[in-house]
Amino acid sequence: MNKKAIIIFLLSLFINQLYAQSQWAFKKDKIYTSWANDLNPSAPLPEYPRPQLVRDNNWKNLNGLWEYAITAKTELNPTKFDGKILVPFAVESALSGVKRTVGKDSALWYRNNIAIPATMKGKKILLHFGAVDWQTEVFVNGKSVGTHEGGFDPFSFNITSFLKKGNNQEIKIRVWDPTDDGVQPRGKQIKRPHGIWYTPVTGIWQTVWLEALPGTYIVNTKQTPDIDAHTIKVAVALNNASENDKVKVEVLDGSSVVTSGFLEADGSTTLNLVNEKLWSPSNPFLYDLRISLIRNNKTLDQVMSYFAMRKISMGKDENGIQRMLFNNKFLFQYGPLDQGWWPDGLYTPATEAAMKFDVDQLKGMGFNMIRKHIKVESARYYNYCDKMGMLIWQDMPSGDLGNGWNSNPGTLNNETEKNRSVESEAYYRKEWTAIMDELHNFASIVVWTPFNEAWGQFKTIEITEWTMKKDPSRLVNSASGGNFFNTGHFVDLHNYPQPAMPRPDLFGKDRILVLGEFGGLGLAIDGHTWQLKDNWGYQSFKTKEELFTKYASFITRLEQLIPLGLSAAVYTQTTDVEVETNGLMTYDRAITKMPISELHKIHTKLYK
Repeated sequence: MNKKAIIIFLLSLFINQLYAQSQWAFKKDKIYTSWANDLNPSAPLPEYPRPQLVRDNNWKNLNGLWEYAITAKTELNPTKFDGKILVPFAVESALSGVKRTVGKDSALWYRNNIAIPATMKGKKILLHFGAVDWQTEVFVNGKSVGTHEGGFDPFSFNITSFLKKGNNQEIKIRVWDPTDDGVQPRGKQIKRPHGIWYTPVTGIWQTVWLEALPGTYIVNTKQTPDIDAHTIKVAVALNNASENDKVKVEVLDGSSVVTSGFLEADGSTTLNLVNEKLWSPSNPFLYDLRISLIRNNKTLDQVMSYFAMRKISMGKDENGIQRMLFNNKFLFQYGPLDQGWWPDGLYTPATEAAMKFDVDQLKGMGFNMIRKHIKVESARYYNYCDKMGMLIWQDMPSGDLGNGWNSNPGTLNNETEKNRSVESEAYYRKEWTAIMDELHNFASIVVWTPFNEAWGQFKTIEITEWTMKKDPSRLVNSASGGNFFNTGHFVDLHNYPQPAMPRPDLFGKDRILVLGEFGGLGLAIDGHTWQLKDNWGYQSFKTKEELFTKYASFITRLEQLIPLGLSAAVYTQTTDVEVETNGLMTYDRAITKMPISELHKIHTKLYK
């Protein structure tokens, strides 16, 4: 590119950014993070969105300013649009530039005119969505391409046949989200936020992007390590493959090929590793995968992925108590309840740097685990946890609440399950299946949690055992703090504020004993709260010194419980969230309430 062309290119970028800024401004009526000031409205969250299946040579990010309209639910096609919205931020968020509620009687519409790059011509064009909450219908050039229901799982449509000649292609998206007026999984969203229930999230909240593919291509991969057998099993799904096509799988350590093989008839291959490097929180080593689809000695498609050699399991200690084992050794797991909420973007951080900040801070504090609480993050979040060696306990987002909760963990309780409708149960099963499938390859995830505190808990034994069968490579925490049934790998107690543990004499011979939530120590910091008054924690303090003294006493108590059989604990929580001020950090992440170095020092004692 010559000097004149470079100047023209940079000038066009500058003009586009100025235009975007003139069309959008985020709402500053509440607190917000410093990363909101770094947000480029002409190219928000520009990073490649799918790190477990990388083709980075022919894709286009569609994040940015779209037109939006909020209409009556019954309106089939909006006649006018209300203004601009910044994708991928939910319409209720400050960063969307809109900050309006939608509700069950309305629909949210998006419209954008896009150009298909010349490099994509003649290929299959897929339109990808990282996540849209909740019911989505996509139109291309006026024709319906397809629908999707689910607020936490990615989906895509092949839009090739819907494209017209010329550069202009119209995309319209209709979203309907009943929030807590529906029975779908929704996590902590509620139409009238209060207490531990937060602002609704409606519409697109993860990256929207285009991908160009050949006629035959790799759809997805599934990696399952076995450190005892020293093998990695790789399964590959293909689209439009011919009988004589071959798929080559290569394992790389840096630039060196460690081992390789071709898929068998069942679509998978199991490769042996010699002197393999194990992944752990202290040494998060990742092997790369190169997967090539070959026809007549020509590579039709190639993707990059990765995996880790690690194992999560259970086994008895010298006292006959079940322990949670990592790579066949007991490792106490300790981390915060992490809800992944942001004051400016709600479900969506303003930038990649914001997302990484939370993980880095927790790592610096000396935590080795995060309980991702009734929310699913972007693929890039789990990818970063893989790289950083942060263990993840993944919750299924709750929905269809209202059943009873027996808060006494010392008793077996079979009388409080939710009697869900056929529709409600189907939504749960469909989305939990999609979430588990999508997140399978992320090494950081070591525990699945189908239910939280009896919130919509139903058919507990059936759901738990289905989850265990679907993914035997991980442990399953049936109902964190919920109604106990004789199933799964854990007995999980919630106890506020002080630490406690399930009774080893009742449960320890058959189940791993964990403290799934405790703490919730509150400290409201002036100028850094969601509202001026009526903020709360489970136990509130006036100074940072008082807060740390109480917290340190809790860690001392955990030290005493570990020899008795406690395998893990979860402290509430990473940050303040809306009116909750019980975070380790303020909601805007501007202030850490306890010294990071001191936290690291006292936490390290838990792992010895």
